[in-house]
Amino acid sequence: MELWIPITIAAAFLQNVRSAMQKHLKGVTGATFVRFGFGFPLALVFVWILNRVVGYGMPSFNAGFFVWAVVGGVGQIAATFLLVHLFSFRNFAVGTAYSRTEPAQAALFGLMFLGETVTFGVIAAIAVSMFGVMLISVARTEFSWRALVTSVGTRTALIGLASGTLFGVSAVAYRAASLALGGPNFMMQAAVTLAFVIVFQTVLMGAWMLWKDRTEFGRIASAWKPSLLVGFAGACASFGWFMAMTLQQAAIVKSLAQIEMIFTFASSVFFFRERINWLETIGCILIVGGILILLIVN
Repeated sequence: MELWIPITIAAAFLQNVRSAMQKHLKGVTGATFVRFGFGFPLALVFVWILNRVVGYGMPSFNAGFFVWAVVGGVGQIAATFLLVHLFSFRNFAVGTAYSRTEPAQAALFGLMFLGETVTFGVIAAIAVSMFGVMLISVARTEFSWRALVTSVGTRTALIGLASGTLFGVSAVAYRAASLALGGPNFMMQAAVTLAFVIVFQTVLMGAWMLWKDRTEFGRIASAWKPSLLVGFAGACASFGWFMAMTLQQAAIVKSLAQIEMIFTFASSVFFFRERINWLETIGCILIVGGILILLIVN
């Protein structure tokens, strides 16, 4: 088994943990900020441990790294903001379904910006797993698949597509930034990229809140305990994503990352004793099928 596979699965599990905790935080801006603001100290610790304890040398920075890292950082902030904003709509499920087009969009952006190509098997795996995730996203709504397709011009659908686009851009940008460092190894490249990006995002969002809504800091401070857990889980998940995307194309990593939905449903069934309907069951089966195809062809 290639190393990027268990790293991606672990990152997906941690992201599921982070998302579950993040839903309890109030406010779109605050919920978006905590994953960065409470995660950057841990990201710096990652770099310190790899450099001082493990003995890996620091990579050489270059213009390409900074450009890609900034593009990825801004794109991720905007994508996260849009995704959290979807929860303010009654029919947010359709928008969330469209946001799950991220792997397919990452494949397109990887081709456009990095010249990467994917095989037919990978395309099939992305399509199958993405179809499964979209099924799950609309399984508990009144929307039919016909309504989902015809609703592409609605506000929630457009927000979801925009979120997926920005997530796709950020994933490809992070891979490009990490590869631009050129060494000394994938772990150090990922750790340095994560540290720079998350500090940049914290400063950028902190400045935005100072300008737009300073009261948000008070709300974040009052919820510092869950925010700290969100930051910790988010930083660990991001470190996994960055390592995986240094080793493998972003579109392939993000396709395997759909396994996060399986973790979500496992939590619902085994911990919260919730029932899942037949559409959700089919969606889970399709996600597993897409992942199996992906593992077979790689």
